[in-house]
Amino acid sequence: MEKIKSCLADLATCLTEEKLAPAEFKAGKSYIPVSRKTLDKKDVESLLEAVADLWLTSGRFTAQFEKALSPWFGRKYDALFVNSGSSANLLAIGCLGSPLLKDYDLNPLQPGDEIITVAAGFPTTVSPIVQNGFIPVFVDIDPKTLNATPESIFKAKSKRTRAVILAHTLGNPYRADKIAEFCRQEKLFLIEDCCDALGASIKSTNEAERPVGSFGHYATASFYPAHHITTGEGGAVIAADSQLRRLGASLRDWGRDCWCETGVDNTCGKRFGWKMGDLPQGYDHKYIYTSLGFNLKATDIQAALGCSQLEKLPQFVAARLRNWKALFDGVTASPLLSNYLSPIVPTEGTNPSWFGFPMLTKANVDRGALVRFLEQNKVGTRPLFAGNLVRQPAFRNITMRISDNLNHTDEIMERCFWIGVHPGIDRVHTDYMLQVLEDGIKSQMKRAA
Repeated sequence: MEKIKSCLADLATCLTEEKLAPAEFKAGKSYIPVSRKTLDKKDVESLLEAVADLWLTSGRFTAQFEKALSPWFGRKYDALFVNSGSSANLLAIGCLGSPLLKDYDLNPLQPGDEIITVAAGFPTTVSPIVQNGFIPVFVDIDPKTLNATPESIFKAKSKRTRAVILAHTLGNPYRADKIAEFCRQEKLFLIEDCCDALGASIKSTNEAERPVGSFGHYATASFYPAHHITTGEGGAVIAADSQLRRLGASLRDWGRDCWCETGVDNTCGKRFGWKMGDLPQGYDHKYIYTSLGFNLKATDIQAALGCSQLEKLPQFVAARLRNWKALFDGVTASPLLSNYLSPIVPTEGTNPSWFGFPMLTKANVDRGALVRFLEQNKVGTRPLFAGNLVRQPAFRNITMRISDNLNHTDEIMERCFWIGVHPGIDRVHTDYMLQVLEDGIKSQMKRAA
């Protein structure tokens, strides 16, 4: 074993020096991506340790990661590690329709029931609603924050409404405290999609500051390389209580009733003592299925990276906030940029954990031309994901309801874009990004003259 450890240490050093050595930034030649993974030698060592175990499914690192992750969402029950943030949403929404909810005195959703959400976001927040036979109800957003307001949620409810699922857009939280209180009063389920917002918090007027993900029945997270921490592919579902967690674990793990961890037998002490369904008495509990489940599990190698990454999350969040502030101050202090661009602002009463630096172009700016200029000058850009989902080809013919209108959603589809704030960026990068923004605006002014 000592020989293996020595070999792994040497390999970690070689990989770190070869693959992770920082490249010199050259303005106009080095591309600044909107997002990227941030790895160090500790991450490489953790990955190699998991590889050396030759335990290729979930195991000791998964258990460690699930336990360490849940406090970031203000929960005491271990998270459920899954293979992507999209799968996390699929699992959380799938749980809302599970007949097993009746065992917990909760009424599962039925086909045709409504779930309130937004069209200004990522498709796999909404796709599981449709895939499970439910009806999405789309509300508009506040263009200043890119989030739905509590009032728009209140207004959208109908007799068929059973749940709300919303993402904290680009790390800028919505007022989940107010929406959660409404959901409690109206007996609605709430799912917080925190895939872009790990580390953000809400300063409730009635309670102490709480992290995003601590208000709903379920929270979801993503650990894709673009996100705050990475496991490669990967995501998580965090449940509000032990019953909801067990339901999620069943659906994640093939629909089985057994709650033994992988590689463990007879946690309940009566593996061959159950009588369930029409199965014979004593049928092996490890092969009794009480849910129509999936296999959404991730691997221990991914979890090992997550354990290492999670230790650095505070500094990652701080770096993102520092870079966001440098860009925000630069745009708002510039007489030129402030006349042509409107940065998105934090939702009142929240502490964002920024995923990017989003802006709206004003009427006197051609967003398409500005984005092309930025890309040509090596500054990466993105729109607000799918823009208005109901205008996307896959969503045009789904059964849906639109509450009031989606005018602001259309506005951000036409005018919103964002640039990076990830930890790989520093003041040299943000100064260059601001300069390119100014040059791009000046080029449009020159053509218009």
